[in-house]
Amino acid sequence: MTLFSLILALALEYWRPGRSQDRFASLFSAYADMVERYFDTGMRRHGIAAWILAVVPVLALTGWIHHVLYGFSPLLGWMWNVAILYSTLSFRRLGDALAGIRDALRSGDTPLARDLSQGWSGASLEACNDTEIARCVIESGLIHAHRHVFAIIVCFVLLPGPLGPVLYRLSDLLSARWGGRVRAPDAFGHFAARAFEIVDWIPARSTAAGFAIAGNFEDAVYCWRVQAASWLNQAEGVILASGAGALGVRLGDALREPNGQYHRPEVGVGDEADADFLQSAIGLIWRTLMLWLLLLLALEIARWAG
Repeated sequence: MTLFSLILALALEYWRPGRSQDRFASLFSAYADMVERYFDTGMRRHGIAAWILAVVPVLALTGWIHHVLYGFSPLLGWMWNVAILYSTLSFRRLGDALAGIRDALRSGDTPLARDLSQGWSGASLEACNDTEIARCVIESGLIHAHRHVFAIIVCFVLLPGPLGPVLYRLSDLLSARWGGRVRAPDAFGHFAARAFEIVDWIPARSTAAGFAIAGNFEDAVYCWRVQAASWLNQAEGVILASGAGALGVRLGDALREPNGQYHRPEVGVGDEADADFLQSAIGLIWRTLMLWLLLLLALEIARWAG
């Protein structure tokens, strides 16, 4: 039923994209802020306790609801899985955002492309040209596809029922909310950042492998092996290096901001990013999704045959 749950959730999210993920994030963020107010003393051990208190009750409630519904009917348990996936996946919004920016770049409307990019990715692109906008959007698109589509699929397959997607989404939210302020190993948010690195280790490499298979395999593996370690965030480095190699485009490097430039390691091989490579990135994400669904279909057939 794993494959059918994913297909139905993806179909619902694609044809009726809602704000369920935003509501989920908003509710949990409010809860996380309450926990932080009581536990944030600037010490790591209190950060560990806060992370457990924030994550474990939500996981327990999610698993308990699935158990109760499945006890009434397996169909109800399956529908709960679909509801959780629908609330954690975000595929349609990614495709719409990338397509809108691509069209603006192709029509030569740089201000519109810049506004759309800033509104979607949150990055400051005021002083960026078309190439830098395309580069930043491709990077954000690959990372978004990983965290909001492929990692959710991997965690759903690896952990029973709806626990995997919920654990990944909660870990991601806490890492961004608490771990983003880490300044020292003993800080309150250090454990949140480290916990997400652990949860994301297998999904990040699974996404990178999917990009390599769906694109230029040789260049993707080369960039992954040689360039990924240069990126500060190791998971993002693996994904971006593999994705850039698969597309045959150069990502990273300096990105202009109103107050100057900041340097990021260059990953990938080939040409500078542009609107055509943005279209190629959309195609790579679609092919990778189809690859995962075909793999799950093969596993389902093997299980039935066995």
